[in-house]
Amino acid sequence: MPRRTATRTSGRLSRDGIVTAAIELADRDGLDGLSMRRLAQHLGVDAMSIYYHVRDKETLLGEMADAVADAIPDAPRDGEWTQRLRTLIMQARRAMLRHPWAVRVFEARATPTPAVLRHIERVLAVMRAGGCSVDLSHHALHLLGSRILGFSQDLFDDSPDAEPPPQAAAWAETMPHIAELATAVTHGGALGGCDDDGEFAFALDLLLDGLERRRLTG
Repeated sequence: MPRRTATRTSGRLSRDGIVTAAIELADRDGLDGLSMRRLAQHLGVDAMSIYYHVRDKETLLGEMADAVADAIPDAPRDGEWTQRLRTLIMQARRAMLRHPWAVRVFEARATPTPAVLRHIERVLAVMRAGGCSVDLSHHALHLLGSRILGFSQDLFDDSPDAEPPPQAAAWAETMPHIAELATAVTHGGALGGCDDDGEFAFALDLLLDGLERRRLTG
């Protein structure tokens, strides 16, 4: 993501510079590697000087999440509304892939940050310009859920690194359809590993197609 400001301004820390440095640290080490002490070391300052600009770590995480959401490019101006919205959401997904720690921050927050609200406003603007009613747009926000921000939560870990359950060998007899599914894909995992990007886009396309049909039928 583009740097917001230099870390220091005229020899002094800036709030934006602290946030930028924190994002760099989280990108490198993950959220578990981010602490105020480590951030201070990363900046080459005393930890107490950070608290002058940022009240606490929770506030810092909110600022970091806002910076990630603010960096999501806007939807294209032309084209069908479904394609415009698809592009916007896939751009949000690319932002999440660049900053994977951000998913945990968004999931942990009970209320959206200002930048997330601005992103939702853009989603709604695309839908309303495409002819979706206020009611359909409202339903769409619930239907799309976290996909608006480029991520979704599966029921289980389906990544190629996931260990198959110990009873997997018995599935052929007791759960033949699960066994069939697991052997039909190329990776391991509970039900066979998946291409996360492909699965995300597949689900998004189905949702957008369904919303367009509902828009047309009223």
